[in-house]
Amino acid sequence: MIIKTPARLHITLLDLNGSYGRLDGGIGFSIQKPQFILESEKRDDGEISIVFDEKITDSEAIEECNVKIDEAFHLIKKHYNIKEGFNFHVHNAFRPHSGFGSGTQIALATAKLITKTIGIEASSVELSTIVGRGGTSGIGTYCFDNGGFIADGGHSLKEKSGFLPSSASKASPPPIIGRYDFPEEWDIVVIIPPYGLSIHDGEEVDLFKKFCPLPKEEVEQLSHIVFMNLIPFLIEKDIEGFGGCIDEIHKRGFQKAELTLYDERMHNLMQHLRDAGAYGVGMSSFGPTVYSVVDDNNRNAVMNAAKEFLPEDTPIFVTKAQNSGYTIEK
Repeated sequence: MIIKTPARLHITLLDLNGSYGRLDGGIGFSIQKPQFILESEKRDDGEISIVFDEKITDSEAIEECNVKIDEAFHLIKKHYNIKEGFNFHVHNAFRPHSGFGSGTQIALATAKLITKTIGIEASSVELSTIVGRGGTSGIGTYCFDNGGFIADGGHSLKEKSGFLPSSASKASPPPIIGRYDFPEEWDIVVIIPPYGLSIHDGEEVDLFKKFCPLPKEEVEQLSHIVFMNLIPFLIEKDIEGFGGCIDEIHKRGFQKAELTLYDERMHNLMQHLRDAGAYGVGMSSFGPTVYSVVDDNNRNAVMNAAKEFLPEDTPIFVTKAQNSGYTIEK
């Protein structure tokens, strides 16, 4: 059995102030490239093995897959009292801690393959809770399931009282409050600049402590921009309006705070893309992945601007949003 899952770009968390009784909340969307592709085969001895295609040479990606697949296997096995073991074969993986949501996709893909093979019907929200994902943002969970553009409603202070990243939060995934098809005629330029920040685990926890709570007026502005501007522009297929909101989002809230971690090279890159005609430029999660929505009018100009600004071996590619979730082939 083979599962293929999309990556996701996380636009922003919405409320890291909490004055109105909820925390977190977020928006993001699935993209077709890169994909995580995992194959599984049941074995009778209750053990686990993990192998990789020869083309996968990134040591960090291999390490993350080994850790996340093993963790998810043992958590699902314990929760459902599963006796069987599994052989896993990773056919494609993407760079960890780069803004693609790799940890959630690996864990959920593993959990889904196991439960489907055994014949257990479990929702992705249930599986996310078991494997410890979605404790801050639900974007990865719902992109895994549904694809498209996702808005989640965050957590009640009754369930989660502090500011923590998903990797350190025990909360269940937040409720989904909106899911929209992303315009198929729009393209997304994706860039992974070589700026060296790979923020995860304890570093994330420390940064949430440092930045939160955020100013109340900024989270109020974010909500207004997202729900009265960005999402309506998305529905109306107004790419310039949508892109302008991406720029505005990065001037306030958690995205503004995250960008302070980077030196002038990241800021100069994002401005260079805007100057080249990008409708809006964002950084996914803690980065370093940068993205921009483009169309026929500016795609080549934005791509050329990125290539001339960055070293030759920098990953730069064009993809589209994915308006569907994971697929399984038997």
